[in-house]
Amino acid sequence: MYNHQMAGLEDYGRYLEDEDELDNARFLSAYKSTLDDAPYQFINSERDLTLPLQKHKNVQPLYESPDDEISLRKYLGASVNLISLITENLLCHPFLVLRRQCQVHHTARRYHVVPITLLPVIVHLHQRQGVTTLWKGIGSVLLVRGMTLAVEDVISKFTPWPKEINAKTTVKQFGQHLLLKCISIAAVVPFYSASLVETVQSDIASEKPGIFDVFREGASRLLSWSVPQKGRMLPVWALVGPSISLGLSKYVCQLFVRGISTRIMCRRVTFYEERRGARTRDFAAQSQVIEVYSTMISLMATEMIFYPFETILHRIQLQGTRTIIDNLDSGYSVVPILTSYEGVVDCYRQTLASEGVSGLYKGFGAMMLQFAAHVAVIKLGKWFITQISELMSSKPPAKVVEFYKLEGKTPVGSATMSRSISGISSLSEEIS
Repeated sequence: MYNHQMAGLEDYGRYLEDEDELDNARFLSAYKSTLDDAPYQFINSERDLTLPLQKHKNVQPLYESPDDEISLRKYLGASVNLISLITENLLCHPFLVLRRQCQVHHTARRYHVVPITLLPVIVHLHQRQGVTTLWKGIGSVLLVRGMTLAVEDVISKFTPWPKEINAKTTVKQFGQHLLLKCISIAAVVPFYSASLVETVQSDIASEKPGIFDVFREGASRLLSWSVPQKGRMLPVWALVGPSISLGLSKYVCQLFVRGISTRIMCRRVTFYEERRGARTRDFAAQSQVIEVYSTMISLMATEMIFYPFETILHRIQLQGTRTIIDNLDSGYSVVPILTSYEGVVDCYRQTLASEGVSGLYKGFGAMMLQFAAHVAVIKLGKWFITQISELMSSKPPAKVVEFYKLEGKTPVGSATMSRSISGISSLSEEIS
């Protein structure tokens, strides 16, 4: 009896096991069919991180060939250069106006060596004169810069002197290039002085100049080469020497600093790529971004080094023009500029005697604001361009690659457009 009951229990247990195996088989079969029908896939590579898009007859491929992708990367790199150029010539003009007004105001009580003291003054100027008060003289500034380029182009066409230099330039060609720069600077000195007046004079105390008034005023100063039109105005020949000395020194210093910074950044990029174990294919776009940063660094260093000399030059250029500027001690009133310097050396001595060494750095805070705005615009433009390149590229975002550690799993045939720009992100972090 007992043995019969035990045999029945064993048969019932085998029956339950068979039923469990059948249920498990049915469940696995249903789960497998669900996976086959579902659009989910296991992540085996960075390609699996992209969403499969439905093909449409009107949808064309983004790149017909890898050459098209490299060409677009070059355009994106050139756009960074364009952003830097626009920022330097247009967006930074308000800070240039504040800087020059501080430099020529020899009786100012507040020197504005740091940017924080200029913020309430800017607010007061906008409240009293409007937003356009810091954009005065921008037309004349651009005309003078264009005139400088035109003079250099004309001289280079009628003489064997090179307008640009490179690594293959000989010593003789470099000397001829510097001579070309000297002549171009001397030719625009009267027009630069007229442009200086337009950028510093107050809108509420002076008539707004016309677009081409800078040529009329510059030509009148050029015609009176040795005899000034007004009593205290220095003749043009007394301004040419200091202008050439300052302009040529700044140019040579900028070339030197840019060359050093370019070599340092190229080495850092090479070290970064060797550490990653991958080198970029597009050297042209990468060199464009490096050139933007090296130019910006050289410009900052040059302006800081020669800032006191620029202050002296602007004061002797403005002397005798009867210019009335905004009083940047408060931002509410105006003040006339009345000086009696006999030359560069006399201006330097009087400035040190009455204002001290810090008087040579009046408005230095405006230059700091100028470079801060310059860097911010370039950073913003670079980020925007990088986002566009990542959207148009087949590579996932950098954070996804870093999280899933897919940096070394890039397929051989996949080319990324963002590598040329984001490949030196560590370099831009070290610069900032």
